[in-house]
Amino acid sequence: MTAMVPIVMFGWIPVILILFALLPVRRAVLAAFVVGWLFLPEAGFKLPGMPDYNKITATNLGVLIGAILFDSGRVVKFRARFFDLPALVYCLSPFCSALSNGLGAYEGLSAVAFNIFLWGIPYFIGRVYFNDLIAMRELTVAIVCGALLYVPLCLYEMRFGPTLHKILFGYIQQTFSEAKRWGGYRPTVFLQHGLAVGMFMCTAALVAIWTWRSRAIQNIYSIPMGLAAVAIAVTAVLCKSTGAILLLVGALGVMWASVKLRSKALLVCLVISAPIYMGVRTLGLWSGQQLVNLTADYIGADRAESLAMRIRNEDRLVGKALERPVFGWGRFGRNHIIDTETGKHTVTDGMWVIAIGQAGLVGLISFTLLLLLPVWLLVHGCHGRFWSQPAIAPAAAMAVLLVIHMIDNLFNAMPNPIFMLGAGGLPQVAAICAAACAKAESKAVTPIREVIARPVLRRV
Repeated sequence: MTAMVPIVMFGWIPVILILFALLPVRRAVLAAFVVGWLFLPEAGFKLPGMPDYNKITATNLGVLIGAILFDSGRVVKFRARFFDLPALVYCLSPFCSALSNGLGAYEGLSAVAFNIFLWGIPYFIGRVYFNDLIAMRELTVAIVCGALLYVPLCLYEMRFGPTLHKILFGYIQQTFSEAKRWGGYRPTVFLQHGLAVGMFMCTAALVAIWTWRSRAIQNIYSIPMGLAAVAIAVTAVLCKSTGAILLLVGALGVMWASVKLRSKALLVCLVISAPIYMGVRTLGLWSGQQLVNLTADYIGADRAESLAMRIRNEDRLVGKALERPVFGWGRFGRNHIIDTETGKHTVTDGMWVIAIGQAGLVGLISFTLLLLLPVWLLVHGCHGRFWSQPAIAPAAAMAVLLVIHMIDNLFNAMPNPIFMLGAGGLPQVAAICAAACAKAESKAVTPIREVIARPVLRRV
């Protein structure tokens, strides 16, 4: 680790406050989250009485302080709604887990603070700042801009290996052998793993393609949106993350078919796919072997073996979790299974397995609703045929992004605070879209663009 790491990490909060002083507040929030997540080092520092100080906690804390100092009027106007309940329950559930396992109130409060810093603050910021159509469009623009900045960095690492983090900060954040894929290298850049880079680039490609084809965004700082979408999509495929690529293709197919068929049935199926998987796996109704066989037949034996290992670990970990089904086992690896011969812990890959193991069914259900309830509100209130309308397309893209992020969490545990901004803002945006769609449906000859003033600029 070079001296650059502590300088950048502990200097980041002052930089965020400078951004708030120089930029409009919402732009400052976006710059802080995008730059902080994509470019700060993967490093953590132990601080007394606080969660580990890393780029997520630093960014969340800096933005919260900036919002209070520079825009306190908007912050104090926040009022909780029914759809905030999952976020509240998920953030507080570790306290019940700690008490039910005899770990004490201090551990419970520490675990609650961890969840608040990781999930609660970005959700709250999203609720405050990204709760209308124009704000949601700005969020999708920020995601696309972040991906464009990553395009040359990803291409560099595809050629020379995941070395940028080592060059700037003195160490690599994952085993170098894990970066080898398809006869080349999978980029890691400044994220925790190549899988995180692949998922971010694929979700950004989804947003770019959908907002481009719907004409919601024409240009990104003088770059034609079509060119940006192609560049991001090609780079996303070259990131060599098979699961993320399949999710990108499948999600775009569902969105396109929903508009063409003028139906939301496929969108409903997409939203409930992750809960169904978790339900049948938790109840032991499905072994997952068919999924392994399909992977072996159409993708490759190595990917099938990786998936089979994850499913075997799921079976064991879910069985352990159901020994304490309500609030789980708490932290400190108590949800793991230790091999008596090797002393090694069972690997917990999926976020859902971690949630049910540490916080039980209460934690798993609240975490699932945290990501998917905002999407359901949009699907329920806004007919699929309207999802390609320029006013609604950014919100539609964000909704499907959250769904594929949730599906990815079935097999990986890589939270993204930028996505949580969307989860926070989407419920109120869904209400706006639902009202507009209802008005448009009541006047069959009235295009929705006449119902909603198109919140789109030709240039950003």
